Amino acid sequence: MSRRNISEDDEGDQQEPLLGAIPWDPEPGGEGDDGGDPEETKLSYEEAVEKAGFGLFHGLLLGVCGWANASDAVEILCVSFLLPTARCDLRLSSSDMGVLNASVFLGMMVGGCLWGSLADQRGRRKVLVVSLAVNGIFGALAGLAPNFWMFLFMRIVSGLGVGGSIPVVFSYFSEFQPRKRRGMMISALATFWMAGNILAAGLAWLIIPSSFSGFWLGSLHFQSWRLFVMLCSIPSLSSALVFGLAMPESPRFLMEAGLEEAAIEVFQKMFRTNQWGSSRPLLISGLQTTSGCKNQRGKAASGSRLQHIVCLTIRGLDPMRQIFFRPLTSRSIVLLIIFYCISFGYFSEHYWMKMLNLNTFGRGCDTTDSQQVVLPTRSPTRRYYGLWMWLPELFRRMEMGGLPCSNVSHGAVSPDSQNESCYPVKTAVYMEGFITAASNLPGNIFTILLMDVVGGRVLLSCSLLVSGVSVFSVWAVKTKTQSLVMSCVFSAVSVVAWNALDVVSTELYPTALRSSALGFFTGIARVAALMGNLAFGQLVDTNCAIPVLLVAALLASGGITALKLPQTKQAELM
Repeated sequence: MSRRNISEDDEGDQQEPLLGAIPWDPEPGGEGDDGGDPEETKLSYEEAVEKAGFGLFHGLLLGVCGWANASDAVEILCVSFLLPTARCDLRLSSSDMGVLNASVFLGMMVGGCLWGSLADQRGRRKVLVVSLAVNGIFGALAGLAPNFWMFLFMRIVSGLGVGGSIPVVFSYFSEFQPRKRRGMMISALATFWMAGNILAAGLAWLIIPSSFSGFWLGSLHFQSWRLFVMLCSIPSLSSALVFGLAMPESPRFLMEAGLEEAAIEVFQKMFRTNQWGSSRPLLISGLQTTSGCKNQRGKAASGSRLQHIVCLTIRGLDPMRQIFFRPLTSRSIVLLIIFYCISFGYFSEHYWMKMLNLNTFGRGCDTTDSQQVVLPTRSPTRRYYGLWMWLPELFRRMEMGGLPCSNVSHGAVSPDSQNESCYPVKTAVYMEGFITAASNLPGNIFTILLMDVVGGRVLLSCSLLVSGVSVFSVWAVKTKTQSLVMSCVFSAVSVVAWNALDVVSTELYPTALRSSALGFFTGIARVAALMGNLAFGQLVDTNCAIPVLLVAALLASGGITALKLPQTKQAELM
C-alpha cells in the first residue's frame, strides 16, 4: 500500500495516509513479505475494519471505553469537590492545597510515559486493566488516609494509573473504528468526560453536604468527604473488571505484532456482534501483518537477563525519540506547545472555582463589599489543568466576602476562622458544579456533528481562541450569577478544544507510536498542570490576576499554533 506525505497545510478532503516513510526499518518478513502469496489476497487493516462492519459492537465498545474515560474524570475531579471540607480536617494551607492539586498530575506525568510505552509493546488491553485497577485501588485507599502526607502519597499513586488509562483508552478505541466514522466516534468517546464530571458533581452534591455526621475508625474520623472519595473509585475498578473479562485486544496492535490469527478472530467477533442474529460468516483469507516485533521479542528473550532489561529499556525509550524524527517533527513540536498551553490553565481553575463558590457573596469572616468581584471562571469539563482546579477556593473566598483577584490582605482569615467556615457545608458549590458540568453538553454535541465535516484542526484552533477571550472577559464579572453564566459559556466552548485535540493527536501517529506519543504529550500536560497548580497556590493569597491573564494568553497562543497542524479529516489510520 503506497504511503503519501500529507501537506502540513492541506485543507482538502483527500483520504490518504498522514505519514510518509516512517523512520524505522521493520525486519524481513514484515508487511508485504509473506512468502510469495499475492498481496491482494491479504486485507489491509482499514479493509478488514470496513469488512467487519459498523454497529452493535461499536456501540458496546463506546460504552465500555466511555465508562473508563468517565472513571478517570471522576477520580481526578473528586479532589476539587472535597477540598472545601477536607482542608479543615487535614489542616491544609493554600500552599498545601496547591501541592495536593498537583500531586495527581505528578503521578499522571510519570504514568503517561510508562504506560504508553508498555501499551505499544505489550498490548492496549493489558495496560488498561492494570492502570485502571491501580487508579481505583489507591483512589479508594486515599479515603482512609489519616493525614495530609498519606493522602498526598495515595493521590500520586492513583495518578500513575490515571496517566496510563487516559492515553491508552483513546488509542485502543480508535483502532476499532472505520475511517469515515473515526472522528465522530472519538469525539463521542471524549464526551464521556462530561459524564464523569456530572457523576462526580452529583455524588458530591448528594454526599458531602448531607447530614452524615461520620463515625470513628480508631483515631480516624470517617466523614462524608471520605465516603465520597471511596465511592469515586468504583467506576475505575468496575471498568478494569470489564476490560479484563470481556474485551478483546486491539486488532491493529495484533497485526503490528504479527499475530494474524488473533487479529482475524477479533475481526470475526466484531462482525458477529454487528450482524447479530445473522448466520453469514466473515471471510478473511489473510491480513497484512508485521512480524518484525515478534522476532525482536524472541531475540530479547533468548539473551541474558541483563541484555533483556537493556533491550526493554531501549525499546521503551525509542518511541520518545522517534516521535520527533521526520516526518513527525513539526507536528510533534506543535502538539507539545498546544498540550502545554491548554493544560496549564484548566485543572487548577476547576478546583479553585468550587472553593470560590463556597465563600462568595455570602456571610463570612470578612465584612468587605461582597457584591463587587473579579471572577476567573471555568467549569468541570475535560482534562483542564491549571487555573480551573483553583476556582473552588476562589469561590470560597468570595463567599466569605473577599476579592479573589486583588490583594487580599484585608480579607485574610485566621486558621481557626477558616476551619469554622468548613461546617456546616455550603451546598452552592456542588449545585453550581453540577450545572457547569452539564453545560458541556452543547459543546460535545457540536463536536460530534462537525468533527468529520470541518476537521479537528479548525475546531481546535477556533475553540482555543474563543476560550482565551472568555477567560480574559472575567474582568467584567461582578455577581455570582454572572460568574455561573461565564463558567457555563467557557465550559461549552473549551470542551470542543479537548475533544478536537483527542481526535487530532490520535490520528497523527502510526500504531507503533500512537500510545507512546499520547502518553508523552499527556505527560507534558501534567508538567503544565503541576506548574499551574503550584503557581496558583503561591499567588492566590496575593493577586490571582497574574495567572488568570497568563491562562488567557496561553489559550490564545495555543489556538494560533494549532493552525500549523496537518488536516486529519477522514485520513487513513496508520
